[in-house]
Amino acid sequence: MYYIKLIMKNTIFKFTDYVYYFSLVVLLILYLFPGSLVGYFLYGNLGQQPNLINNPFGTSINHLIFFSYITTLAIIVRLRIKNIFTNYIVILFLSCVLEILHLIVPNRAFELNDLIANIAGVVLVLLINSFIKWKKHS
Repeated sequence: MYYIKLIMKNTIFKFTDYVYYFSLVVLLILYLFPGSLVGYFLYGNLGQQPNLINNPFGTSINHLIFFSYITTLAIIVRLRIKNIFTNYIVILFLSCVLEILHLIVPNRAFELNDLIANIAGVVLVLLINSFIKWKKHS
């Protein structure tokens, strides 16, 4: 029984690793593609960004959600694999660089709200993770 649990645990971690690295690739493609691929698939329009949740901030909420998601996966993967791709500083740096690259990617535009949402997504998850660790040790 212990052996089965160990195999399941390793399988779940391996799956999480693959999801994380696949998500990083998807992030790079979505950010660096000249236009909105998601908008194209949903609306048939490369120029239209989808709004996942109706809110006063517009599509910046998508950035907050995705960078929260990718940071959460990085925390989980980092439990087993410590490398540059699972480093939080690298994710924070990537969140800034990708948005700044919108200044030169055709049909994309740099938006300060998106940059703030990217950083907030990373920082929010790191703060929650720190709080959980603090509560666990106190």
